Amino acid sequence: MLSSRRGAPTIGGGDEEDPTSTADASSASAEEPKTHPPATLTACLASYSRSLLSRSTIPPSFSSHCLAISLFVAFLFSLLALSLLLRFTRPLPCIPPYDPLARSVHFTRRLEGLASDFGSLGVPWCRSKQGRSVDWTPSDLIKALEEFVPIYETRPIQNNMYGMGFDHSFGLWFMARWLKPDLMIESGAFKGHSTWVLRQARPEVKIISLSPRHPEKYLKKGPAYVDPNCTYFAGKNFVDFGSVEWRKVLMQHGVKDFSKVLVFFDDHQNELKRLKQALKAGFRHLIFEDNYDTGTGDHYSLRQICDQSYVRGGGHSCFRDGDEARIRSKRKKFWDKALEIDELCGKEEAWWGVRGYMRDDFNHSNKAISYAEHFQNSRFVESVLNVYWELPPVAGPSLTHQTRYDPARAPDPIVEDGRYALFQRLGLGKLDSSVFNGYTQMVYVEISP
Repeated sequence: MLSSRRGAPTIGGGDEEDPTSTADASSASAEEPKTHPPATLTACLASYSRSLLSRSTIPPSFSSHCLAISLFVAFLFSLLALSLLLRFTRPLPCIPPYDPLARSVHFTRRLEGLASDFGSLGVPWCRSKQGRSVDWTPSDLIKALEEFVPIYETRPIQNNMYGMGFDHSFGLWFMARWLKPDLMIESGAFKGHSTWVLRQARPEVKIISLSPRHPEKYLKKGPAYVDPNCTYFAGKNFVDFGSVEWRKVLMQHGVKDFSKVLVFFDDHQNELKRLKQALKAGFRHLIFEDNYDTGTGDHYSLRQICDQSYVRGGGHSCFRDGDEARIRSKRKKFWDKALEIDELCGKEEAWWGVRGYMRDDFNHSNKAISYAEHFQNSRFVESVLNVYWELPPVAGPSLTHQTRYDPARAPDPIVEDGRYALFQRLGLGKLDSSVFNGYTQMVYVEISP
C-alpha cells in the first residue's frame, strides 16, 4: 500500500450526524435579520431618552441630568449582558502542557483541527510489490468493534500491564477471525493474554506458543491464561522460532498448507530477522505486535525499515532549526512517545532504525548500521511484500484520553475525535482509559518470495 505524507488512507468509519448541529444552524439563520443588524440595549435606551426629552417641557439642566442617569442605567445593563454572555460562552483555556487530563478535556471541548493532527508528520507505510491492500473495510472494523467489546470485558487478565491493551487485542482478534487460519502460532506469550485473544477468534483451531517462560508460572502470582488446546514450546521446552523444524511440527498438527497458518510475533526481536525466518519456512501471513516508530522501541521494526526518504510519508529532517524540529518540540509536551530532533537524530544526522542501530536479542544486541544497509533492508522488504497494513488506533485521544503515542505519526483512528455518540454506542466508553495507552502500530503483512 502506498503511503503519503498525510499518512495512511483514512480508515475512520462514518458516524451519525449530530442532530442538534443542523437544527441550531437553521434556527440561527431563520432568526437573522434580513436588512439591519439588531440594535443594542444601549442604543435603544439612548434613543428612548432622547425622544422623551424632546417632548418634555422640563428645564434643560434637569433634562441633561435625566439623560446622564439614563445613559448610566444603560451602561449597567450592558455590563450585565456582557457578564451573562461570558458566563455561557467557552473561554480560552490555559492548558498545563504536562497535564494529560487537562489536555484531553481541552481537546474534548475544542475539536477543530484534530482530524488533521493524525499523520501530519508522515506515516511511512511499507510499499508492496503490486500495491495490494487488505479486503476488510472501515465499516467491517466498526461492526467488529461492537462485537469485541463484550468479549474483551471477560478477559481473564484484567490488568495486562506490559502486555497488549485494547487496540492490539482487537486488532489480533479481528485479523485472526477474518483470515480464518487452520493453525495459529505465537512467538512470545507472556501471561497468555494473546493466546486467549486468539482462542476467542478461532475457538476450534490449534495454537502453538513459543515463549522463554511458560504462562503457567505467572499463575502463582496472579491471573494468567493457559490454553488446553495449545502446544507450548515454553519454559524448559522453549525453542526459538528460527530454530523450530516447522515442516515436521505442522505435519504433526495435520497442516500441509503453510498459507493457512497465521504467525503472531510479540517477542521484541529484530523484525527483519523474523521476516526472513518466516519466509524461509514458507509462512505467508504475519502479524507484528510492536511495530515501533523510528527512534523508539527496543528492536528493529518494519516501520523503521520503511521510513525512507523515497517513500511518501517517510524520511526526516535533522535540521535543528527546521519546521519539523519546531513541531516535534511542541508535541513533546503532550505525548509520551513524541520525539524531539535531538532524540531522533544520531551521529552524522542518522535517523534510520533506532538512532542508526539494529537492536535485537531483547536489546542485548545493538549493531550499528549504515544508511546504505538500512536502505537495502527496505528494498528487500519491498521485494517480498504483498500486503502491508497498520492497525489504526481504535479511537481518537479526546475519546480514549491516551497520551502515549503521537497522533502525528499514526493513521486516522477507526472512531475519529468528536464522534462521541459512536464511541459510546460501540461500548468503548465503558472501558478504563488505561487500556488504550498501549498502541504501537501493530502491523499485518502478507509475504511471498
